[in-house]
Amino acid sequence: MRRGLFVTGWLVLCLAVVGQAQDGTGKDNTPPPGYTALFNGKDLTGWQGLVQINQRAKMSPEQLAKAIENANAKFKPHWTVKDGVIQYDGKGNNLQTIKDYGNFELYVDWKIHPKGDSGIYLRGNPQVQIWDGAINKEGSGGLYNNAKNPRKPLTNADNPAGQWNTFHIKMVGDKVTIKLNGKLVVDDTVLENYWDKGKPLPARGPIELQHHGDELFFKNIYVKELPD
Repeated sequence: MRRGLFVTGWLVLCLAVVGQAQDGTGKDNTPPPGYTALFNGKDLTGWQGLVQINQRAKMSPEQLAKAIENANAKFKPHWTVKDGVIQYDGKGNNLQTIKDYGNFELYVDWKIHPKGDSGIYLRGNPQVQIWDGAINKEGSGGLYNNAKNPRKPLTNADNPAGQWNTFHIKMVGDKVTIKLNGKLVVDDTVLENYWDKGKPLPARGPIELQHHGDELFFKNIYVKELPD
């Protein structure tokens, strides 16, 4: 009975957040109960330019600080905020959270132009795929870089390019469950370590918005950290 109530509550929350993205109701960039906004709707506080997680371990604290400074100068200007939306001009590189995350639930609203391509990195590893579902018929949401474990989404749940979509991503250990616009597209599937193949994912890492040379739009980015 308890499990049934939990699942029902989780489904109601999913539908509420998806509804906000799709029908314009509610206040953008205001997290639901239990979640924290990763994007405040005004500026890029809490975000930085890309320094790949596999490179960090090789750096001293001083080298890492310098690398972040350089990444912010080189990449961050290409990510701007307008009317409560993070907008990317396609000419820089990934934008990543300053804070690292372990186990979490994440909501992200995203929008692309026709033929657009992007993704969400989890713990600094690629990637939850974003692309034009009318052209790439398998649809968005798959774990694109998996080699041994399933990489394709269970269904194409994309809204047409130019419209907002909502991811709900749950990551526990190295397994990921994803809903796209309220539909299950990845079910408790291992996300493989892209940088150190064959090794487990790092226990913690940044959440990233992926550069792929296209203009991108993001809003309503909410996270809830879960126990390790």
